[in-house]
Amino acid sequence: MTKLYNDPTQFAAQAVRGLALSHPEHVAEVHGGVVRPTLTPKGQPALVIGGGSGHYPAFAGWVGPGMGHGAPCGNVFASPSASQVYSVARNAENGGGVILGFGNYAGDVLHFGLAAEKLRAEGVDVRIVKVSDDIVSNTPDQHRDRRGIAGDLPVFKIAGAAIEAGADLDEAERIAWKANDATRSFGVAFDGCTLPGADDALFHVPAGQMGVGLGIHGEPGVRDEPVGTADEIATLLVEGLLAERPEGSSGRAAVILNGLGTVKYEELFVVYAKVAELLEAAGITPVRPEVGEFITSLDMAGLSLTLVFLDEELEQHWLAPVDTPAYRRGAVAPVEREPRESYWTPGADPVPAASDASRATAAKVADVLDLFQAVCAREEAELGRIDQIAGDGDHGQGMAYGSTGAAKAARAALDEGAGARTLLVRAGEAWSESAGGTSGALWGAALTAAAGVYSDDEGAAPRTAVDALDAGIDAVLRLGGAQVGDKTMVDAAVPFRATLEQAFTGENPAAAILEAAGAAREAAAATAEITARLGRSRVLGERSLGTPDPGAISFSILMTELGEHLS
Repeated sequence: MTKLYNDPTQFAAQAVRGLALSHPEHVAEVHGGVVRPTLTPKGQPALVIGGGSGHYPAFAGWVGPGMGHGAPCGNVFASPSASQVYSVARNAENGGGVILGFGNYAGDVLHFGLAAEKLRAEGVDVRIVKVSDDIVSNTPDQHRDRRGIAGDLPVFKIAGAAIEAGADLDEAERIAWKANDATRSFGVAFDGCTLPGADDALFHVPAGQMGVGLGIHGEPGVRDEPVGTADEIATLLVEGLLAERPEGSSGRAAVILNGLGTVKYEELFVVYAKVAELLEAAGITPVRPEVGEFITSLDMAGLSLTLVFLDEELEQHWLAPVDTPAYRRGAVAPVEREPRESYWTPGADPVPAASDASRATAAKVADVLDLFQAVCAREEAELGRIDQIAGDGDHGQGMAYGSTGAAKAARAALDEGAGARTLLVRAGEAWSESAGGTSGALWGAALTAAAGVYSDDEGAAPRTAVDALDAGIDAVLRLGGAQVGDKTMVDAAVPFRATLEQAFTGENPAAAILEAAGAAREAAAATAEITARLGRSRVLGERSLGTPDPGAISFSILMTELGEHLS
């Protein structure tokens, strides 16, 4: 298990700080992650690659000439927040636009997407590339809707090399997607990983079994099979990938055998000997094969195999030099690189003036956020337990982190004299950044949308809280893209909103919220009978049956507590 940490909530941030201090020639720490310590050449596209922490050397270890210009780093297994992505991109961009690259996970899609919208509003040309190489997570005809695992390495390596060779934003985006479409990965796990501070792993594989089709966020495989020999596992992985070999492929492939954190290098070499033999028999020549740890999952016991079916263009960029803290090849051509003299840092915007009535409302809102923090701390273990069954086990932790960040930000804003609108805006930003992941993005967006209903100039009417809840749920529906029946928070939020609208008479917000919370609880419990159609649980299919969705459960709990508090 992960043994070396101080405060588990600071593990990711302290790891980033240590990386930057130990590799000052490659990376510098900024708000939310790292960037190169030299300026991006004027007009060169900035490749910003990121995701949750716990995967080193991905993603911060891949920043440097020939690869990334910066990497936003979220909490362990959680997407970086939109503000973290924005900060890193803002520091990396220098007139050539930005490519935001990340694995195709719901939280990353939300947070990187929100950051992209903010950058575009400021006139920056932003392109998004979602790596989607995991063959078990969707069908071949839906390749771009698969999740990203170890394929992040070759896609970002190839795109970074193209940029180093002079590609503009359009060309770099084209090559990145071309690399993604040529990349396939498949993995197995023998046991789960343990989050810093946790007492046990996120999942266990039965003795003598292995989970086939692992994820890199602590997700178990899609099915269990008896553990095979090294040769049998190599055969399973190679045959799975060759089943998707493109017609007319060149017969040359980049090959990556990746250890997830516990499998030792010697074991990987034993497996690779059989992989090479099988590829040769299939008429495929490995091109600069890589064997080692490239995208880990803390201390997960597992491995994955990645093939990139190359053509001449992709091979050229795959073989090009690269110089990063954790991934080096050849000698990058000497280029004069201008050192950075300053870094952009998000400033503490002054608190707008607020009326006494609005500050009084803000104090009540802060009390609610304190309540949410206490409830999320109380429910953290149970929400994590539910999420372990058909997810990655971090929902409880994410809700606890997010609500804590929001409550602290609210109290700080209150101390500065903030009105209700400003307090909720700051709380929403803090929830998103503190939690990361899908829930962090959605709850952060909900609080921010609710802020639009309040005013810094006036107090609140009985209807204000109801309208704020309606606005928050509307933001979740709009940004998350989920529908009733997908087995998400939406399954509880939609019946909550419908009941609230019917129950509210204009003067009874507490009673109406309590009645709506009852509908949410019933709907959340009913998600146990739904097979997940969205998010990480979707990949595990029938495993989600019999267990309610943790996002729906946490929503119903908080709404119940809100109604009781207002009563």
